[in-house]
Amino acid sequence: MLTAAAFVPSPPLLVPELTGLAASETDDLREAVLEVGRSLSGAAEWVVVGAETAEQTVPSTARGTFLGFGVDVTVRLGPEAAGEPDPALALTALVAGWIRDRTAPGTRVTTHVVAADADAAHCADLGRDLRAELDRDDRPRALLVVADGATTLTAKAPGAYDPRSEEVEAALTAALGAGDPEALAALDPELCSDIKLTGRAAWHVLAATLGERPRSASVTYSAAPYGVGYHVGIWTP
Repeated sequence: MLTAAAFVPSPPLLVPELTGLAASETDDLREAVLEVGRSLSGAAEWVVVGAETAEQTVPSTARGTFLGFGVDVTVRLGPEAAGEPDPALALTALVAGWIRDRTAPGTRVTTHVVAADADAAHCADLGRDLRAELDRDDRPRALLVVADGATTLTAKAPGAYDPRSEEVEAALTAALGAGDPEALAALDPELCSDIKLTGRAAWHVLAATLGERPRSASVTYSAAPYGVGYHVGIWTP
């Protein structure tokens, strides 16, 4: 049974070992993300969704490491996770595993990575399939979306500045704060691609998984400290 749908961003800078002395710059973001994990700790399973280059599923038995980002910080996606940590594990799974390890070590995390360029219809189909998976019995389960907003919000942003990104980012921010799946589903794939809002596919999956407005919607962090939109919050169905 789906008990909550939460969302966090995907930057590796969440991991303090990767940022060193600069870790304090992201304290508020990191604490908001970890608080989401603590809020989901009562769920037996997290179904995680992110958008990256290629579609894949990462099981709860996997282990990973942030070695590819500079430091060998390992994560587990479930209590039974074993074997050598995979340095090529999807970033979505790495971030979810890092949160799990620190807030809900008894939880199993299954990660579904959708292709960033997946069309809206495919994202909608995946969202409906995930809802059936989440509701297959009475065990409490949570959806966790690991996705960023636009990466072109300032001149120093990773994608440089695109003035169109401000309006789209504002629409995304408003949709998340209002708990509005229809507004999320209305994000234009072509425009999002242009402004490098690579999390668009994951936001479309969230919209389809919920299907209707949640009973409550809470956003605890929403900012663009590096010219990238980062949002943290929870929707309660």
